[in-house]
Amino acid sequence: MQNPAAEAKAALRRQMLAARRSVPDQTHADEAQALSDALVVFVSAQVGTGGTVCAYVPVGSEPGSPAMVDALAAAGVRVLLPVVDPGEPKPLRWAVHEPGQLIAARFGLLEPAGPRLPAGTVAEAAVLLIPALAVDRRGVRLGRGAGFYDRSLPLRDPAARLVAVVRDSEFVDALPADPHDVPMTHMVTPAAGVTELQN
Repeated sequence: MQNPAAEAKAALRRQMLAARRSVPDQTHADEAQALSDALVVFVSAQVGTGGTVCAYVPVGSEPGSPAMVDALAAAGVRVLLPVVDPGEPKPLRWAVHEPGQLIAARFGLLEPAGPRLPAGTVAEAAVLLIPALAVDRRGVRLGRGAGFYDRSLPLRDPAARLVAVVRDSEFVDALPADPHDVPMTHMVTPAAGVTELQN
């Protein structure tokens, strides 16, 4: 039998995904540019030239765009993108992002074409950009429920900044949480930019 937190999360996922699908294309594009601008400033300050950030390629109605990771790479940052292996959910592996070298992958995602790096490579990143459907004031993140980040985040550098990437309406007062949830340290929204969370 599903626990109450899981049922609440499933209902919230449906609600958030429906809201994202209703965002006009121009609004999505404008928000994507604002997110990219804010993240380049934040990541450059936190990581420095040649430092490492773990990011991901937004697809479909997700906030942001593939140009976001290109902008980070253009700022002189080493960008690692996740690679989803076949089979049961397990910690993500990573690959270095090279602009123009993305390939189609599972779940409709885009991944780098280059060599796969071990899951533990995530510990090299000073900043991790994390896809989220919502985040609350305590840093509780609502993901899509597959569990890949739940398994990957424990391998991070404990000092790394964890930034949930969301729309402004997806920053909420409170979300249901499970014991295994790793709290986000920051969020980024199009209007507010990067904001530190209280956890």
